[in-house]
Amino acid sequence: MVIVSIIMAIGCEAGNQETINENNELAETVYVNGTIYTVDQDFSKVSAMAIKDRKLVYVGNDKDAENYIGPETEVIDLKNKTVIPGLNDGHIHFTSLGTKLLEIDAFNKPKQEILELVKKEAKALDSEEWILGRGWNHELWPDESFPTRDELDQVAPDNPVALTRVDGHSVWVNSKALEIGGITKETPNPEGGEIIRDENGEATGVLVDAARQSVTEKIPPYSEERLAEAQLEAQDTLLSNGITSTSDAGANLEEINIMKELYKENDLKVRLNVMIDNTFSELGETFKHYLNKGPEIGLFDNRLTIGSVKLMADGALGSRSAALLDGYSDRSGHKGNYIYSDEQIYFLVKKAREQGFQVATHAIGDGANQQVIDTYEKVLNENPLEDHRWRIEHYQISNASQIEKIAELGIIPSMQPTHATSDKNMAEDRLGAERIKYSYAWRKIIDSGSHIIGGSDAPVELVNPFHGIYAAVTRMDRDGNPHGGWYPEEKMTREEAIRAFTIWAAEGSLEEDLKGSLEKGKLADFLVIDQDIMEIPEEQLKDITVLATVVGGNVVYEN
Repeated sequence: MVIVSIIMAIGCEAGNQETINENNELAETVYVNGTIYTVDQDFSKVSAMAIKDRKLVYVGNDKDAENYIGPETEVIDLKNKTVIPGLNDGHIHFTSLGTKLLEIDAFNKPKQEILELVKKEAKALDSEEWILGRGWNHELWPDESFPTRDELDQVAPDNPVALTRVDGHSVWVNSKALEIGGITKETPNPEGGEIIRDENGEATGVLVDAARQSVTEKIPPYSEERLAEAQLEAQDTLLSNGITSTSDAGANLEEINIMKELYKENDLKVRLNVMIDNTFSELGETFKHYLNKGPEIGLFDNRLTIGSVKLMADGALGSRSAALLDGYSDRSGHKGNYIYSDEQIYFLVKKAREQGFQVATHAIGDGANQQVIDTYEKVLNENPLEDHRWRIEHYQISNASQIEKIAELGIIPSMQPTHATSDKNMAEDRLGAERIKYSYAWRKIIDSGSHIIGGSDAPVELVNPFHGIYAAVTRMDRDGNPHGGWYPEEKMTREEAIRAFTIWAAEGSLEEDLKGSLEKGKLADFLVIDQDIMEIPEEQLKDITVLATVVGGNVVYEN
């Protein structure tokens, strides 16, 4: 084990104790001899911390930490290992991260390999049982075209198949699934969605955004037991990656109630900031429930907060469903999909404001971002809230005036660095040479005065936060491409990237007084890692390994 406990008997001069430890407070645990990056305002480096009642009572040097050591104090020698605050993934899909393990893993796989997995699953299941999966990305295939229902029909003619694209905004289905969803040549595109069709108007087997619902709502739901298993699996993945807090970008009432039961049993340790899912145009049942109930803040010793609502303004760039002000460069006349009319999004944001909820809206295209910015400004002018911390989730494609406007209004961009390095091979094709300059534009955004919430969007991307920090600092993918970084002028500094996944993410959930840095009075959430994150070459950031994860002073993961 990396963390070695040693019970130390250390005498202290009374005068020194009085100065450093005025209340003669004895800690439950003291960590010494470490390289500890506090991520406070000065990004201070210290060597010791003392913990009592799940919080930090001292952060500083080894000598002064002695004042907090008593006969019952456990003293842990870090042996010069590096410690940073617990990482905070500002945007994941918590339950989906777990249910992904119950489905076909198509993440970045070749088409033929995915079809083989579907064929194998069809042989193992009874006829009529659904085959589900996630993660395909046609941009990585040789012809870069959307897949078809015919391809799935050949390997699974009798089972309905629904495979979600990596971005979560398109689903690839077979003829059986289209039949169950009632989709025919005559079916019109729904508002906010598109049925991909061939030259004869027939559905080819890819459904985008709102068009997915006709099929996905027919898929039998997971049982409560399977959802609870999925949430615990998701937690294991987060803690092993050093993530002690996260924002769940859209949960329904059933998922929230399961979380509460798991917290009651003390099975969930990770801290969750849960956004109420309301990603289509009407008031959903979960949002209605919480409009009556109001926000729930800091439940289960500050492990669960339900204080924000997740809205969805458009689709995704890879599916060409992100809403753009001008047409796609690689599809003439097409501008993507708006999920809401201006009146619908205004109604939803106004409802959230009236009941005291933070608003977080998915918007990728510059058209959707403009709609969200305009709506936020209108509602806040009508019903002011000085420190609202309203968010835009993803905020990928923007322009100079929008970047200035969100800084002026205090709108926080929640961005996922690995989206840039994953999208780099197709983004400029979609947007052209001019719009790309204001896409994934972290440097411009930070220089305008905004803080960026860092995240992964897992399971859309891999959850490892060190991949995100590496992408933010280098603008390269995990294979080191392109050398020197993709539009390198938009890189974050190393310090900024770490702040994005710690204190800036905490600001994004209005919890910076509780966590996000290692300072006296804050929660004792931190991790021990195998390399000095501030000193190693930037190419090695992606390879950092978590040795131990601590939540509220308790070790919840050890490697």
